[in-house]
Amino acid sequence: MNMIKETVIEADPGLPVIRMTRDFAAAPGRLFRAHTDPALFARWVGPDAMATRIEHWDARTGGSWRYVSAREDTDGDTEYWFHGCFHEVRPDRIVQTFTFEGDPDGVALETLWFEDLGDGRTRLRTQSLVDSFESRDAWLRSGMEVGVNEGHAKLERMLADGTV
Repeated sequence: MNMIKETVIEADPGLPVIRMTRDFAAAPGRLFRAHTDPALFARWVGPDAMATRIEHWDARTGGSWRYVSAREDTDGDTEYWFHGCFHEVRPDRIVQTFTFEGDPDGVALETLWFEDLGDGRTRLRTQSLVDSFESRDAWLRSGMEVGVNEGHAKLERMLADGTV
């Protein structure tokens, strides 16, 4: 089986969907923990230039979450707030909503799958369904790939050094 060493980000041509795939050198349970433990999640999510602070985190079916990613710059702090609800949380899958508070009408439905590849490896697959092709394309133009790739690289390092 070919290993996906960097995050592949694809836009579905027929649906307003973004799909992401990446393989990690860790068992599914460790990857699941990195997505559900707020202290761990805050350490890896987002671009390197941003720090994340969790305001609320209840990673269970029916729970919710809210966090801010901030960057210090010459004009003070630049903050980006996000929130959502966990619709289903189980060891092989998380279903949640995702809203960037700068675009409060732009709610995405996200599904994350933790696929056991054997030999202590996991394929993380994520699908984000948004309300329109315009919204999907705006997400793709936003530079989200930087945050995804840098965040996944941090997560890979945390898995390698035993933090997770």
